[in-house]
Amino acid sequence: MSKLTRVLTLMAFTSAAVLTAPPAHAAITGQSATNTATTVTYQFAHTGAPAYARTYIDTDRDPATGFPQAGAGADYLLENAGLYRHNGGGWSWTLVGPVTYSDAGGTARWTLNRTDIGETATPNDADLVFQVEAPLETSARYTHTYSGGGGSGRTVTYTPTTDAFANPERGLYHHTGDCDKNDFSLATLRSYRADQHISLVMCVFYLAEFRNGPISQAALTQLQQQLDTVRAAGLKTILRFAYTADPDGADAPKDRVLAHLDQLAPYLGGNADVIYLMQAGFIGAWGEWYYTQNFGNAGTVTAADWANRKAVVDKILGVLPRDRMVQLRTPKFKRTMYATSPLPPGQAYDGSPLARLGHHNDCFLASPDDFGTYENIAVEYPYLQAETAHVVMGGETCAPNPPRSDCPTARDELTRFHWSYLNTDYHTGVLAGWNTGGCLPEITRSLGYRFALTSGTYPTTAPRGGALPVTVTIRNDGWAAPVNPRGAELVLRNTTTSAVHRLPLSADPRRWQAGDTTTLTRTLTLPATLPPGGYELLLNLPDPRLPARAEYAVRLANQGTWESATGLNKLLHTVTVT
Repeated sequence: MSKLTRVLTLMAFTSAAVLTAPPAHAAITGQSATNTATTVTYQFAHTGAPAYARTYIDTDRDPATGFPQAGAGADYLLENAGLYRHNGGGWSWTLVGPVTYSDAGGTARWTLNRTDIGETATPNDADLVFQVEAPLETSARYTHTYSGGGGSGRTVTYTPTTDAFANPERGLYHHTGDCDKNDFSLATLRSYRADQHISLVMCVFYLAEFRNGPISQAALTQLQQQLDTVRAAGLKTILRFAYTADPDGADAPKDRVLAHLDQLAPYLGGNADVIYLMQAGFIGAWGEWYYTQNFGNAGTVTAADWANRKAVVDKILGVLPRDRMVQLRTPKFKRTMYATSPLPPGQAYDGSPLARLGHHNDCFLASPDDFGTYENIAVEYPYLQAETAHVVMGGETCAPNPPRSDCPTARDELTRFHWSYLNTDYHTGVLAGWNTGGCLPEITRSLGYRFALTSGTYPTTAPRGGALPVTVTIRNDGWAAPVNPRGAELVLRNTTTSAVHRLPLSADPRRWQAGDTTTLTRTLTLPATLPPGGYELLLNLPDPRLPARAEYAVRLANQGTWESATGLNKLLHTVTVT
């Protein structure tokens, strides 16, 4: 059976269903049509692996002529690599010839000559209907207005998704309380990401044996091994050091802590790529600064104790790379040691102590004051709300306390205080209540940033060595912005050779605040040496310290855009470079 006979037989068999079934849109997104002076390109994203991808083309925009499909009257049909002309009188087609066609990575794309469909910029537009089979899915009618061959822009509208997925430096985390003794399992860490959409693990590294002397090389080697495993798994760590997990608070004196930080400095600097953040730690039981033998015990803290506490924090800030933040256990600590006013937005991310000190709450919602986390909520709530717009906030729950620990208050305070991460292991009773109350999926999605494309405008053609004007609009549907540096670049990928060219966008995703919509309007310059041809546009938000690792790039919350193998987000548009 010839291809044409096979196609016509199949289509005749399915035509009744095509004509009578209501259009289904779930599998088709990102529809687009662009043109040059001589060619037209159609593309769309789809799910699954359909045997057939189709575009119905109504060149006269008259539903009364041609083959009826979703409100259009198709004069031409593209199916896989063939172009067919409608003969009139029902299901009757003639093969015009082969066209350039690809279907890879969930995107079907055709390029054909405009003259093959009788288009000469008159009437200057066409109606299109996109389709895949099997199962059969049909798009709504889409109108393409020809640019006449010029470089005028075309706007793509993107479809958001509510799917849960892993993204770096945000979300739920798993807690490891004896990181100095219990080796991370590479397989287990990888399963967190693959099976649970978790990209963070906490490492509480105890230094109990070294209260009276230097850290041993064996312990430092253990720390390096743990961080190497985290890196191999594609995760990052929340790092804390402590001397005791006993309420006796048997920690080390200030000078010993400072000496230990000198020993740790090369390990912190050499592994900053997988250190999401560092909690101040060191002082007191569990490194939480309350029960302590050397820094003011059980809330009785003298001026000298505060000075010693600040010396430890200053030292941490000095040995940890300047692009990483440090968290303090309560708002009072930062307000006492540094400034009572919240960080001014103009000083955000400037590398100063105020800009690098965030907060963690390890008894979230457990009592009216979260077991002593707050001293005066009338003052500290507004302070924390302003602070956490630009410094990191996270932690864990520690006890059920309904109704305060139920969904309404949890959702309100997680949003208000811009939470980026939360312990998934504790407290199980609180998390179970959120699951029963129906807010756990929202919390899982909304912790930290959640960037989604809303629209983009791009040219259809651009000259080598010339301007490439682009406009991309992105909404942050998460509760926080990223806190560590993050790159942004437009990627051009040749549709024939797959060669990649990267153009920086001069944007700082840390400024894309929770709930805000950001529009990037940039006029980029194409390299004069860029080979002519078709280029797919993609957006990359890489980790500057791990730019080649796809696991550490940001995935956008859209349908049909993510490439897990490359860490790139497809913009569903192709530009022709001349």
